[in-house]
Amino acid sequence: MQTFWNTTNGLRTLDAWEPNCWVQVTCPSEDDTYFLEHELGIPDYFLNDIADTDERARYEFDEGWILIILRIPYVKEVKSRTPYTTIPLGIILKKDVCITVCNFETNMMIDFVTFQQRRAVGFTDSVDMVFRIFLSSAVWYLKRLKQINMLIEKSKANLDHNIDNADLIRLSKLQDSLTYFITSIRGNESLLSKLKFKLPVDELDADLIEDVTIEMSQARESAGIYAHILDSTMDTYANIINNNMSSVMKMLTSISIILMFPTLVASLFGMNLVNGMETTWWGFPLALFISVSITMLFMWYFRRKTWI
Repeated sequence: MQTFWNTTNGLRTLDAWEPNCWVQVTCPSEDDTYFLEHELGIPDYFLNDIADTDERARYEFDEGWILIILRIPYVKEVKSRTPYTTIPLGIILKKDVCITVCNFETNMMIDFVTFQQRRAVGFTDSVDMVFRIFLSSAVWYLKRLKQINMLIEKSKANLDHNIDNADLIRLSKLQDSLTYFITSIRGNESLLSKLKFKLPVDELDADLIEDVTIEMSQARESAGIYAHILDSTMDTYANIINNNMSSVMKMLTSISIILMFPTLVASLFGMNLVNGMETTWWGFPLALFISVSITMLFMWYFRRKTWI
């Protein structure tokens, strides 16, 4: 789906492409791809790079075209190993052409358009729009990180009452998501530090870049803190599980040792040998008394040693 935006005074939709308008392409179809390649003349490999979900944050120049790939946060609607992940957002610039391409529909871009419409100022130029998208991505990283932190605290509260595999698996998934976030944020920071020397930046853009730098730094630090907390939490619960397993094994071993002694007495008296008690009435009560006495004695000793 493609949308044409007039960015002069706020954002207003256009019926067709005009020079210096913003072309927003989301989940591009074959018609969208044909329009971008044949009518606007975008190199086809630009679109292939954007479609690669593992493409790193970077920029590229080719015959006047500028391709910028920014990693933005994305939440998968279906159950996945990594519910929170990052995807590439392509920004393509050339003189009077400004295009964003994303192969997924994201809340970030919907919110970006809504916010700019409320702001009702528009963009001074395509460079201003690029850095505002950077700022929006940093803000949305912080939003998603807060959601991840809430899920971590919820799982920790559940694990404090009962250690369940489902909560441990949920924490493991969030750990993977934080790894993706940290890697993508660092890539975006590196990209930003390069672009501010490659793009024509004015004084207003410089102030905006400073805001973006602060937000990205905060997002990176927050992601690092949450990742460190999650690592410590996983290690703690792993130690608790090992400790519980050791306690259970110690108790089972102690019970096995205690039961071994009455079994030994019963085996001795049950041997097919003459022991003088075959015809007496007190033979079985004696064997039973000895077994119980030895069992009680060793139970007292094991309890004193806190083995059971």
